[in-house]
Amino acid sequence: MDELAIDALVIDDEHSFRHVALYADLKEVLRRAKYRFRVLPAKGPPRWDRALFLNLTFWGARGGGDVLESDHLAADVVAHVAWHHLAASAFASGDSPPSADLLFLGEAIASAFDVYLVGRLLGHAPESSFLETQVPAMADAADAAGLSEAGFEALLEDIARDPDLAFEDLRQLLTDATRALTSCTDADDALAALSSFDGHRFAPLLHRYELSNWVLYARAHASAALGPDPRVRAFDRALRDEKSPLDWLASAWIAPAIGATT
Repeated sequence: MDELAIDALVIDDEHSFRHVALYADLKEVLRRAKYRFRVLPAKGPPRWDRALFLNLTFWGARGGGDVLESDHLAADVVAHVAWHHLAASAFASGDSPPSADLLFLGEAIASAFDVYLVGRLLGHAPESSFLETQVPAMADAADAAGLSEAGFEALLEDIARDPDLAFEDLRQLLTDATRALTSCTDADDALAALSSFDGHRFAPLLHRYELSNWVLYARAHASAALGPDPRVRAFDRALRDEKSPLDWLASAWIAPAIGATT
């Protein structure tokens, strides 16, 4: 596969993110890091299905960037990839594979940031292609969980009212749920673990995320580090104590990354 840096890609829907300062900073993180995306060989029509398979199956693999079907990249994916990169860089430990806690931390932050973006874009860029895909997918998950249409609309209003709080609430839920599921030994245990989160405001969206993939990947590739990772757990606790977790992440991770010399 060809490897392309961020400036060699066409970023789709980027104009919708122009009012989100963190987006520009996250893009700069990838530029400063000289992060490389891998593009499928241009043989026949673009294979989004194959790119999706590779990303879902090898998302935590060391030494490789996200796989793209072409030289086009959605703006929200820029942010998603940058958060993964920042999490991995913050806890880099030589050639040792990442712990399950670290895999979950990066994915929880990146996925919760999508909901933050939904909240920021709803009132500013209603024609965004990001919203055109994300909101219906969220609605489908909520409907499958039994949330009424009115309940889903109220949830969207809450997200738009305080995107920062939505980010942290969802991040905590995804972190706690994946930790709980990883320790389960059978379906009964897993059902009990999932049911314990039913009272959370974002519980109707829980199956919007690839939790099965996260847990199975961690078990396959972090089998020696499924237990608590003290450094990651301490970081998670500190994040929960912050009044503005995203501002704290921007200070702790993003600012040093974009302030470094190339």
